[in-house]
Amino acid sequence: MKRIMKFFGALIFYLYNSIVTHLPSYAIRRVFLTGLLRIPIGKNASIHMGCFITGRRITIGSDTAINRRCTLDGRAGIRIGNSVSISPETVIISLTHDAQSKVFLVSGKPVTIEDFVWIGTRAMILPGVTLGTGCVVGAGSVVTKDVAPYDIVAGVPAQKIGERTRDLDYKAVYFPFFNTDITGS
Repeated sequence: MKRIMKFFGALIFYLYNSIVTHLPSYAIRRVFLTGLLRIPIGKNASIHMGCFITGRRITIGSDTAINRRCTLDGRAGIRIGNSVSISPETVIISLTHDAQSKVFLVSGKPVTIEDFVWIGTRAMILPGVTLGTGCVVGAGSVVTKDVAPYDIVAGVPAQKIGERTRDLDYKAVYFPFFNTDITGS
Protein backbone atom coordinates (compact mmCIF):
# COMPACT_ATOMS: atom_id res chain seq x y z
CA MET A 1 0.00 0.00 0.00
CA LYS A 2 2.83 2.40 0.89
CA ARG A 3 4.47 1.77 -2.49
CA ILE A 4 1.20 2.56 -4.28
CA MET A 5 0.85 5.84 -2.35
CA LYS A 6 4.43 6.80 -3.29
CA PHE A 7 3.69 5.96 -6.91
CA PHE A 8 0.64 8.23 -7.02
CA GLY A 9 2.53 10.99 -5.21
CA ALA A 10 5.29 10.74 -7.81
CA LEU A 11 2.68 10.74 -10.58
CA ILE A 12 1.21 14.03 -9.34
CA PHE A 13 4.67 15.67 -9.34
CA TYR A 14 5.33 14.21 -12.79
CA LEU A 15 2.09 15.70 -14.13
CA TYR A 16 2.97 19.10 -12.65
CA ASN A 17 6.59 19.13 -13.89
CA SER A 18 5.81 17.71 -17.33
CA ILE A 19 2.49 19.35 -18.18
CA VAL A 20 0.99 21.83 -15.72
CA THR A 21 4.10 23.98 -15.31
CA HIS A 22 4.03 24.66 -19.07
CA LEU A 23 0.42 25.86 -19.13
CA PRO A 24 0.17 29.66 -19.53
CA SER A 25 -2.18 30.06 -16.58
CA TYR A 26 -1.06 31.17 -13.13
CA ALA A 27 -4.45 30.08 -11.78
CA ILE A 28 -4.15 26.50 -13.03
CA ARG A 29 -0.60 26.16 -11.70
CA ARG A 30 -1.67 27.60 -8.33
CA VAL A 31 -4.71 25.31 -8.02
CA PHE A 32 -2.57 22.26 -8.86
CA LEU A 33 0.17 23.24 -6.37
CA THR A 34 -2.13 24.20 -3.50
CA GLY A 35 -4.85 21.63 -4.12
CA LEU A 36 -3.16 18.43 -5.27
CA LEU A 37 0.37 18.99 -3.95
CA ARG A 38 -0.82 20.89 -0.85
CA ILE A 39 1.92 23.51 -1.06
CA PRO A 40 0.79 26.70 0.72
CA ILE A 41 1.13 29.76 -1.49
CA GLY A 42 0.43 33.29 -0.19
CA LYS A 43 -1.72 35.96 -1.78
CA ASN A 44 -0.38 37.53 -5.02
CA ALA A 45 2.49 35.03 -5.25
CA SER A 46 3.38 33.86 -8.76
CA ILE A 47 4.99 30.63 -9.87
CA HIS A 48 6.07 31.16 -13.47
CA MET A 49 6.18 28.69 -16.34
CA GLY A 50 8.74 25.90 -16.46
CA CYS A 51 9.49 25.65 -12.73
CA PHE A 52 10.48 22.17 -11.53
CA ILE A 53 9.12 21.38 -8.08
CA THR A 54 9.73 18.31 -5.96
CA GLY A 55 8.88 17.64 -2.33
CA ARG A 56 5.85 18.88 -0.41
CA ARG A 57 7.76 20.64 2.38
CA ILE A 58 7.56 24.03 0.65
CA THR A 59 5.79 27.20 1.76
CA ILE A 60 5.65 30.37 -0.31
CA GLY A 61 4.73 33.76 1.18
CA SER A 62 2.60 36.56 -0.20
CA ASP A 63 3.65 39.01 -2.93
CA THR A 64 6.48 36.70 -4.01
CA ALA A 65 7.61 35.98 -7.57
CA ILE A 66 9.31 32.73 -8.54
CA ASN A 67 10.39 33.34 -12.10
CA ARG A 68 10.56 30.88 -14.99
CA ARG A 69 12.55 27.67 -15.01
CA CYS A 70 13.46 27.69 -11.31
CA THR A 71 14.00 24.46 -9.37
CA LEU A 72 12.56 24.08 -5.88
CA ASP A 73 13.76 20.91 -4.15
CA GLY A 74 11.53 20.89 -1.09
CA ARG A 75 12.18 17.31 0.01
CA ALA A 76 13.91 18.51 3.22
CA GLY A 77 12.01 21.83 3.28
CA ILE A 78 11.99 25.30 1.74
CA ARG A 79 10.34 28.28 3.39
CA ILE A 80 10.06 31.38 1.20
CA GLY A 81 8.92 34.61 2.87
CA ASN A 82 6.92 37.59 1.64
CA SER A 83 7.98 40.00 -1.14
CA VAL A 84 10.74 37.68 -2.35
CA SER A 85 11.99 37.95 -5.93
CA ILE A 86 13.55 34.76 -7.32
CA SER A 87 14.99 35.35 -10.79
CA PRO A 88 14.93 32.85 -13.69
CA GLU A 89 16.72 29.51 -13.49
CA THR A 90 17.52 29.73 -9.79
CA VAL A 91 18.06 26.36 -8.11
CA ILE A 92 17.17 25.86 -4.44
CA ILE A 93 18.30 22.50 -3.06
CA SER A 94 17.37 21.08 0.33
CA LEU A 95 18.55 17.50 -0.15
CA THR A 96 21.98 16.19 -1.11
CA HIS A 97 24.31 13.25 -0.53
CA ASP A 98 27.12 12.84 1.97
CA ALA A 99 30.30 12.83 -0.13
CA GLN A 100 32.17 10.98 2.65
CA SER A 101 29.59 8.22 2.96
CA LYS A 102 30.62 4.81 1.64
CA VAL A 103 26.97 4.14 0.77
CA PHE A 104 26.19 7.62 -0.64
CA LEU A 105 23.81 8.52 2.20
CA VAL A 106 21.20 11.16 1.60
CA SER A 107 21.27 14.18 3.88
CA GLY A 108 19.01 17.15 3.94
CA LYS A 109 18.60 20.47 5.64
CA PRO A 110 15.80 22.98 5.08
CA VAL A 111 16.39 26.27 3.28
CA THR A 112 14.91 29.48 4.68
CA ILE A 113 14.44 32.58 2.56
CA GLU A 114 13.22 35.51 4.64
CA ASP A 115 11.18 38.55 3.50
CA PHE A 116 12.41 40.99 0.80
CA VAL A 117 15.17 38.69 -0.47
CA TRP A 118 16.23 39.14 -4.09
CA ILE A 119 17.95 36.20 -5.77
CA GLY A 120 19.62 36.84 -9.15
CA THR A 121 19.40 34.69 -12.27
CA ARG A 122 20.95 31.23 -12.15
CA ALA A 123 21.93 31.41 -8.50
CA MET A 124 22.13 28.18 -6.53
CA ILE A 125 21.14 27.93 -2.86
CA LEU A 126 22.47 24.83 -1.10
CA PRO A 127 20.91 22.80 1.77
CA GLY A 128 20.69 24.37 5.21
CA VAL A 129 21.18 27.97 4.06
CA THR A 130 19.20 30.87 5.53
CA LEU A 131 18.94 34.02 3.43
CA GLY A 132 18.33 36.86 5.88
CA THR A 133 15.73 39.58 5.46
CA GLY A 134 16.43 41.93 2.55
CA CYS A 135 19.63 40.26 1.38
CA VAL A 136 20.62 40.07 -2.30
CA VAL A 137 22.23 37.07 -4.00
CA GLY A 138 24.04 38.04 -7.21
CA ALA A 139 23.37 36.28 -10.51
CA GLY A 140 25.27 33.01 -10.92
CA SER A 141 26.26 32.82 -7.26
CA VAL A 142 26.50 29.59 -5.28
CA VAL A 143 25.38 30.15 -1.68
CA THR A 144 26.94 27.60 0.67
CA LYS A 145 26.37 29.35 4.01
CA ASP A 146 23.90 31.72 5.65
CA VAL A 147 23.62 35.28 4.38
CA ALA A 148 23.06 38.00 6.99
CA PRO A 149 20.10 40.36 6.67
CA TYR A 150 20.63 43.12 4.05
CA ASP A 151 23.99 41.75 2.90
CA ILE A 152 24.71 41.62 -0.84
CA VAL A 153 26.65 38.51 -1.83
CA ALA A 154 28.05 37.28 -5.14
CA GLY A 155 30.45 34.70 -6.52
CA VAL A 156 31.33 31.04 -6.20
CA PRO A 157 31.18 30.52 -3.31
CA ALA A 158 29.12 33.61 -2.53
CA GLN A 159 30.95 36.28 -0.50
CA LYS A 160 29.73 39.59 0.90
CA ILE A 161 30.31 42.48 -1.53
CA GLY A 162 28.09 45.14 -0.01
CA GLU A 163 25.01 46.04 1.97
CA ARG A 164 21.47 46.85 0.88
CA THR A 165 19.31 49.63 2.22
CA ARG A 166 17.21 48.61 5.20
CA ASP A 167 14.31 50.84 4.17
CA LEU A 168 12.55 48.26 1.97
CA ASP A 169 8.84 48.64 1.26
CA TYR A 170 7.78 46.84 -1.92
CA LYS A 171 5.84 43.83 -3.11
CA ALA A 172 7.45 41.47 -5.62
CA VAL A 173 4.17 40.98 -7.48
CA TYR A 174 4.99 39.96 -11.05
CA PHE A 175 2.51 38.35 -13.46
CA PRO A 176 3.79 38.72 -17.05
CA PHE A 177 1.82 37.30 -19.95
CA PHE A 178 2.67 33.74 -20.99
CA ASN A 179 6.40 33.00 -20.84
CA THR A 180 7.54 36.58 -21.43
CA ASP A 181 8.52 39.66 -19.46
CA ILE A 182 5.58 41.65 -20.85
CA THR A 183 3.11 42.73 -18.19
CA GLY A 184 -0.31 44.34 -18.35
CA SER A 185 0.83 47.48 -16.51
